[in-house]
Amino acid sequence: MKKILVFGSSNSSSSINKQLAIYAAQQLKDVELEIIDLIEYDLPIYSPDLERAQGSPKEVIEFNNLIAAVDGIVLSMAEYNGCYTAVFKNIFDWTSRIDNKVWKDKPMFLLGTSPGRRGAKGVLKIAKDAFPFFGGNIVADFSLPQFHHNFKNGEIIEEALSKEFHRQVDIYQAVLD
Repeated sequence: MKKILVFGSSNSSSSINKQLAIYAAQQLKDVELEIIDLIEYDLPIYSPDLERAQGSPKEVIEFNNLIAAVDGIVLSMAEYNGCYTAVFKNIFDWTSRIDNKVWKDKPMFLLGTSPGRRGAKGVLKIAKDAFPFFGGNIVADFSLPQFHHNFKNGEIIEEALSKEFHRQVDIYQAVLD
């Protein structure tokens, strides 16, 4: 059984991206889910001076080890002002100091959602362009616009979006099998 790391890139206790990541991961067959919440990673803002003085925080070492221990990653990207969230960028920066190949070539299902019409497409583009340089093996991706309109009762209700989502799930599942 494959072990999949699942998280949203937000530290909001009601993160719609965490909801979407969990929903996506629950569609997979024969997997064990390791669901984390970035709220649990209380880190100082990355600083080369702090790193020299104190080394990497234990939470970052644990996060890096967790990525190394899983077989795949389901990550839903929250978008703040068209970019990564501060909490995600910070843990990403810290982790890249331990291993520049942050994602360790694990197959990734990259998602994003927002309340608006673009569905986090800005941050997804940034991540899709950048992650391969950091060991990101993005094999499937999906953007869900207007989360509160298109995701009801724990599922994607708009037919065309649901069909595309499930097509991406199937692509990711095939890589895991």
